[in-house]
Amino acid sequence: MLMRHPHPELQFAYKLPYGAVVTDRGVQFVVFSRSATAMRVLLYDKVDDREPVEIIEFDRDTDRWGDVWSAFVPGIGAGQLYHFQANGPFDPESGQWFDGNARLIDPFAKALAGCFQRSTDGIIRPPKCVVVDDFFDWEGDRHLRRPLSETVIYETHVRGFTKSKTSHVKHAGTYLGLIEKLPYLKNLGITAVELMPVHEFPILDIHGNPPERPNYWGYDPMAFFAPHRGYAYSKEPGAQVNEFKQMVKACHQAGIEVILDVVFNHTCEGNEQGPVLSFKGLENQVYYILNSGGSHYSNYSGCGNTFNGNHPICRELIFHCLRHWVHNYHIDGFRFDLASILSRDRNGNLMASPPMVEQIAEDPMLADTKIIAEAWDAAGAYQVGSFGDLRWAEWNGRYRDDARRYWRGDDGLIGPMATRLAGSSDLYEHAGRAPYCSINFITSHDGFPMNDLVSYKEKHNEANGEGNRDGDNNNSSDNYGVEGPTRRKPIDRLRLRQIKNMMATLLLSQGVPMIVMGDEVRRTQKGNNNAYCQDNEISWFNWTLVKRNKELFNFVRGLISIRKSQPTLRRTRFLTGRAFDSRGVPDVNWFNHLGLPFNWENPSGGLVCWLPAPAAADDPDGVGRDLIMLFNGTPDTLKFVLPDQIRGLRWSLLIDSAADEAKDIFPKLDGPAAPANRRVDLIYRSMQVYVADRPD
Repeated sequence: MLMRHPHPELQFAYKLPYGAVVTDRGVQFVVFSRSATAMRVLLYDKVDDREPVEIIEFDRDTDRWGDVWSAFVPGIGAGQLYHFQANGPFDPESGQWFDGNARLIDPFAKALAGCFQRSTDGIIRPPKCVVVDDFFDWEGDRHLRRPLSETVIYETHVRGFTKSKTSHVKHAGTYLGLIEKLPYLKNLGITAVELMPVHEFPILDIHGNPPERPNYWGYDPMAFFAPHRGYAYSKEPGAQVNEFKQMVKACHQAGIEVILDVVFNHTCEGNEQGPVLSFKGLENQVYYILNSGGSHYSNYSGCGNTFNGNHPICRELIFHCLRHWVHNYHIDGFRFDLASILSRDRNGNLMASPPMVEQIAEDPMLADTKIIAEAWDAAGAYQVGSFGDLRWAEWNGRYRDDARRYWRGDDGLIGPMATRLAGSSDLYEHAGRAPYCSINFITSHDGFPMNDLVSYKEKHNEANGEGNRDGDNNNSSDNYGVEGPTRRKPIDRLRLRQIKNMMATLLLSQGVPMIVMGDEVRRTQKGNNNAYCQDNEISWFNWTLVKRNKELFNFVRGLISIRKSQPTLRRTRFLTGRAFDSRGVPDVNWFNHLGLPFNWENPSGGLVCWLPAPAAADDPDGVGRDLIMLFNGTPDTLKFVLPDQIRGLRWSLLIDSAADEAKDIFPKLDGPAAPANRRVDLIYRSMQVYVADRPD
């Protein structure tokens, strides 16, 4: 008889092969460098120590294994502060940047402490590394493993979510502060938070001063394996590790997954004029894509340098980093910033089958995670619809552009709008991917929030101090008569209706919706479409808006509830118009506003989409309902005629973007009956949705 033996609770930890490895006798320090001629580890007692209390020299003969330097230091443990220091060739013309005086961040550091400071010799020193013990009482926590097709993503910023005094939380602007607001997210119906970068990035500049334009967004990585110390409530070195894990565990207890926005495309070391902080001083020629014989940095990221993601050493680092976040922090997925850079080879050329992209998708230890690509970069690569394989989802930039332009009233957008609504088969079906590979969004952190999308024709980035030259000039936005805030009620009601139109479109489309922090309550950035440096009220969530814009909040919450209840909106296969159900009805049907089959050769007027309830294979619980959606993106009121084909079912109103509060959405499917004569007047820039009773 096979016996099952009890075992201790699974820690689900993943030991790193490099960095500071804690044992019961001391710490093993392991670092890669093939060109260094000497290596040291510098130990500190306190965060503000300018000089080390001990320097440990690696013995070149006994402490070096190939290109890996490894030395054991007894008698120290978790909490120990350290830097690496390496001697080697200094020849910038050939890409060698060794500096025996530079104190270096461990590329595998699990936490940092402090900020930049000057040593006694006046040389700039980066934050100190912290030795970390990975143990944490997860209390049985595991990944939630929610199917991507059932996910509703909320892109948010850890600090900005609760930093405003209006948040009334105890731990404002921190991981713990986010925990305090989980009831809000749960009430809204969010299933996953996508956190803007939380790996370490500089807080102060290299001179130890507040920068002229702070990096609020965090897209300037300094240590890929370390959670950002600036979002910890406690200032104890390494406290951010436990606080971050507390946040993840609390999110999971609330039924919310955690997706990280990761930046493996560049680092904060910049180009040849930037500082030597870590990678440059250990093996610059390996970690970065160089050109001109090594004297200059290729800049596919737009941030000064490009991380050499398809060099075997860098692939190994990224691979271990992802496993580290998944198994030591229980992260549920990743959104890869400027992911097309991961498709570039060591010379910067785009590859057909990039090893790093394939390795991420195929790694068995990452199999439970969601992987999402921002499938472009700053050097012109645009791979939306062609990034990676079946495992990869993508930020669908085409969805954003088409949805914005359709509701603004641009010509020629009815066909593209229908394609986006149906899951963007033109982008994903040819490769065998599913509708949920499309991460649909209309706004993101980069650009206008939705309130500003309907309130400003032009960007207003003067506060950034760059003469309003920064940020995208093509926003597909409108102000509907007045630039910025207005007290003119007709304009404000139109703006609200447009927000409802776009929110409803987003949450009723096939694919996976992503909402940006505060869009559900009309958060504004005052016309700033590039608020990367605005660590203030321009970017922070103003919690008074929740009450002030209760109508919109309830509308969005209702939309999410409808999406969750209706598998009709969450198909795992593309709509074809040819697949018939048991009633002989195609899986999608398109009509014009007169109730006639839509003429795609001459698209104009209103659009009607009839989605029959999915077949049993896609709806095993039998809860799906037929839905019929009416879209009027024109500047005129249109008289819609519901098509003859829907006769025989009892229809009731589900959504009306032009109606006042309490009449605009019926998430319990208990809205008023559709007109008996099947005639519906839709005012300009509005939409309605009807739901059918289950057939007897």
